[in-house]
Amino acid sequence: MADISKVLFLRHLRGTPTAHIRHLRGGRVVHDGIGLTFWYRPRTAVISEIPLDDRELPLLFHARTRDFQDIAVQATVTFRIADPAVASNRLDFGVDPEKGTWRTSPLDQLAGLITETAQQHAFDLLAQTALTDALVSGVPAVRARIHEGLVGDQRLAETGIAVVGVRVVAVRPEADMEKALRTPVREQVQTEADRATYSRRVVSVEQERRIAENEMQNQIELARREEQLVTQRGANDRLRASQKAAAERIAVQAQAEGTRVSASARAEATRLIGAAEGEAETARVAALRDLDRSAVIALAVRDLAGNLPEINTLAITPDLVTTLLARLAGTGGLAPALSRAPAVPGGRSESVDEGS
Repeated sequence: MADISKVLFLRHLRGTPTAHIRHLRGGRVVHDGIGLTFWYRPRTAVISEIPLDDRELPLLFHARTRDFQDIAVQATVTFRIADPAVASNRLDFGVDPEKGTWRTSPLDQLAGLITETAQQHAFDLLAQTALTDALVSGVPAVRARIHEGLVGDQRLAETGIAVVGVRVVAVRPEADMEKALRTPVREQVQTEADRATYSRRVVSVEQERRIAENEMQNQIELARREEQLVTQRGANDRLRASQKAAAERIAVQAQAEGTRVSASARAEATRLIGAAEGEAETARVAALRDLDRSAVIALAVRDLAGNLPEINTLAITPDLVTTLLARLAGTGGLAPALSRAPAVPGGRSESVDEGS
């Protein structure tokens, strides 16, 4: 609003860059323009202040669609006063010369005019549109219809009002109807979600089945390889046993051959020893044959003494000597003993002549 200061009976007005000041005195225009400053007498001055800045007018109204459904429209209209002289003639923008405030509410009257005009065009459009179409494409259609209606409205043009733009924020039905309309979509989305869940479960089951089949195939392959391993181990054990048996057989044959050779050697050695002993005995018997009786007796006693057990104490009594001599005399001396000499190896036996 303009700034008014008092000096005695005069008043000084200082305007703003966005307000058009129109000063009349006696029915004649004294001052008319933007950003004016001047002195005046309040008793004779008629002053009007017309705002020239863009104004935002929010709109919220309800309309009825073709299928008799209530719908709410939320929009905003941007307007300005393009011709302040015409607007001041059609609407009362007069200010109090003492205070500088509007005497009436011209902007409220202008807002009511724009609101009713916009609602009229929106009602005409929505009354011919179904609810679903209004919800789908109602925002651009209502915006275009309101803008065209306001720009082409003759009364607004005659009032000097210019519509800068129209914005439609939302076109919404009642809460119950909106919930009902959302239900099929919600159910469809839920169905798609359930289908996706079931598909995922099917895929999971299929993956689990494939994993189980792979595990089974792995177990079968492991069992087959284990069977091959057992078979190979058995073959290895049999081969090892056969080789061990062959080695033992060879060792036994070698040992038997060694035993046979050793036995043959021992038999040959025994034979040779026996032959040597027989020859020695034959030579000994031949040597004894030419000896006299006393020498033979002496040798027999020596041999007897060598074969007797160890005697620690020997008691010879006269009776023992007498009995021994009697036996020797009864047997005819040593001749019978010499006649029973052992046979000579080689199959021949010789006896000692008693006379010798």
